[in-house]
Amino acid sequence: MLSKILIANRGEIACRVIRTAKKMGIATVAVYSDADADALHVTLADEAVHIGPAPSSQSYIVIEKILDAIRKTGADAVHPGYGFLSENAAFAQALEKEGIAFIGPPVGAIEAMGDKITSKKLAAEAGVSTVPGHMGLIADADEAVKIAGEIGYPVMIKASAGGGGKGMRIAWNDAEAREGFQSSKNEAKNSFGDDRIFIEKFVTQPRHIEIQVLGDSYGTVLYLGERECSIQRRNQKVIEEAPSPFLDEKTRRAMGEQAVALSKAVGYHSAGTVEFIVDGTKNFYFLEMNTRLQVEHPVTELITGIDLVEQMIRVAAGERLSFGQEDIRLNGWAIESRLYAEDPYRNFLPSIGRLTRYRPPVEGTGADGTIVRNDTGVFEGGEISMYYDPMVAKLCTWAPDRLAAIDAMSRALDDFEVEGIGHNLPFLSAVMQHDRFRAGRLTTAFIAEEFPDGFQGVEPDMASAIKLASVAVLVHQALQNRAVQISGTIGNHRRVIGKDWVVSFGDRTFAATLDASADGGYIRFGDAEPITVASDWTPGRSHATFNIDGTAMGVKIDLVGTAIRLRWRGMDVKAHVRSPRVAELARLMPVKLPPDTSKMLLCPMPGVITMVTVEAGETVEAGQALATVEAMKMENILRAERRGVVKRIAVLAGSSLAVDELIMEFE
Repeated sequence: MLSKILIANRGEIACRVIRTAKKMGIATVAVYSDADADALHVTLADEAVHIGPAPSSQSYIVIEKILDAIRKTGADAVHPGYGFLSENAAFAQALEKEGIAFIGPPVGAIEAMGDKITSKKLAAEAGVSTVPGHMGLIADADEAVKIAGEIGYPVMIKASAGGGGKGMRIAWNDAEAREGFQSSKNEAKNSFGDDRIFIEKFVTQPRHIEIQVLGDSYGTVLYLGERECSIQRRNQKVIEEAPSPFLDEKTRRAMGEQAVALSKAVGYHSAGTVEFIVDGTKNFYFLEMNTRLQVEHPVTELITGIDLVEQMIRVAAGERLSFGQEDIRLNGWAIESRLYAEDPYRNFLPSIGRLTRYRPPVEGTGADGTIVRNDTGVFEGGEISMYYDPMVAKLCTWAPDRLAAIDAMSRALDDFEVEGIGHNLPFLSAVMQHDRFRAGRLTTAFIAEEFPDGFQGVEPDMASAIKLASVAVLVHQALQNRAVQISGTIGNHRRVIGKDWVVSFGDRTFAATLDASADGGYIRFGDAEPITVASDWTPGRSHATFNIDGTAMGVKIDLVGTAIRLRWRGMDVKAHVRSPRVAELARLMPVKLPPDTSKMLLCPMPGVITMVTVEAGETVEAGQALATVEAMKMENILRAERRGVVKRIAVLAGSSLAVDELIMEFE
């Protein structure tokens, strides 16, 4: 067995590998950049080695720096995690030359499958269904447009060495093909050091379903079921589940057998994933093979009971797999939600900053048998850096069936507290409640189709509004009780708390009467039947469980001036609870209008301006590219919302900007 593993990665995947290594009694070594000196993976490892400046191009993907860390610590194996050097054949070769075990596949398999152009040719030769496309290298944007026209729009422009949604664009016409080709090349070069591009047909109404494979070095390769990864945004997975709600056993077996055949064709061992695009009639086409552990591997672990990291380590140590295909059983259902440092209210643009609050839900098996798991690499008080991927955590739930797993995820998201950065928790909660998602009617266009104008929060329906109004009344009651305790009596008079209140948020107003008890009581809204309410909330707490008419609600609470901010299931309301007389006067108050920024282009995220494509005095048209901002390894093109004339440009290429900092003004 291996004695010391160096993890050539960072964040949650480094923590994940360390956890299994500790369980197996294997020592661990972390590597870290300047930005990660205080990171969680550094704290968890037995040893840690500094490898350079914050940019990954100067630290995490510099092979010689990783090799130097290995020599300093005497590690006899390396786990690469995912991203960075995980699919770099030169890195695997360098380890082999040093006599260091690579916890991953053989070099030949990485070379064959890591290059998407080569992998598609090999897949076709192995009898695997493939998507029509141009597998040769593309010289320039003109050739890209020509090829796209021959294939027929829409097409997918992809980086040959890409992954994680980087270096990928969908083009529906010549202009988008030309622009997408250049952006894909730029992202691919910055993220992978390889700017080769290929083009393939984009399958409409597609599902993204992948097969987990696992093999040893003695010729055994197994498939461990599938994962549904269709909930994507900008080609980046957001929610995954296992198994897929779409596949039947016949299709699952066919996909699994093709994945195994491809793996055997390249002499594969260790864990890997064969990704397919599946259309509405269950035709499936090979997309790519990831010769590494996938981000979403926990859902497979939850339904199979197999620790994939442990199996990777054992295979790298020369062991045979201790089970066969007939031993693989898919048990129950698992969901994974990726918590990203991305602001859904700003079109999911990256967010950075300090985690002023980070309180995940309780992990483990609950009283109802459901399981909560949270893979993370951050902690309260830590920082989210602009230099790396914006994923903060992977929240997973397991239950005997799909709807129970979704409901368990909803509760876990309700209980997950994150403050200090923009994040996508509200959006994840909204998806869990979406009828189409709950019905399993998924495609990779789900987010684009169901949230065409972006995400602006969930508008409470009447039942939800009544629940939130009830929570607001209970919070207000607790605040009033505290005020009475503080003020006590004045002379012979003790302050009396009223029963009648008016709750307002948005354009809704509810007249409520509270019959209070020690922890709740009854609330009547107008002439409706009274509902039972109870709460354990006390002033100062940011989260509490409320029982409203028999429904338990995990609600996040903030006091914002005189308002009570409540967040639940993707809803975010600022409720005012007033006496009837004060509510009457409040209706007479003027509404404060936000500042007018309609003639300004403001930076939507912290990042670096890599390109300004217009000049002062230039007339621009709606949709025209104005500037490009790079943040967290992704290029974001900022476009004109309407026709106008540029009055002033306030930045230069290379400028580092904060959120809402001025880029340019219009006349």
